[in-house]
Amino acid sequence: MAKSEPEKKTEQAKADQSAGDAGQEQAPQAQATVNVDDSNLLACYANFCRVSSTPEELILDLGLNPNPYAATNTTVKVSQRIIMNHFTAKRMLSALSMALQRHEQAFGVLETDVRKRVVTVPAQ
Repeated sequence: MAKSEPEKKTEQAKADQSAGDAGQEQAPQAQATVNVDDSNLLACYANFCRVSSTPEELILDLGLNPNPYAATNTTVKVSQRIIMNHFTAKRMLSALSMALQRHEQAFGVLETDVRKRVVTVPAQ
């Protein structure tokens, strides 16, 4: 069945638009600004972190280990518990990874094994 002249023009216009769109970059999406109110923030230091999860959430327990090098049993008082969904946890992982990469580029590699960081003085 033959197409009418207006139908042919409409199809040609759609094809031209598709070809033009393929060669052009799409305009970047405007990003929303997130304002952070930290006026009531309570800052805590943690040298202990325990990670656990459920199918719906990831749980970070943060606390202060008063004697991190103790060879005996130690009780750590957990002072903060952060509960987030796994999507937020993955974004947090990415943000922390980027921050640590920048730190290591500026200051050198962070060795997490304390036994490798300890400098031993040879006996004389």
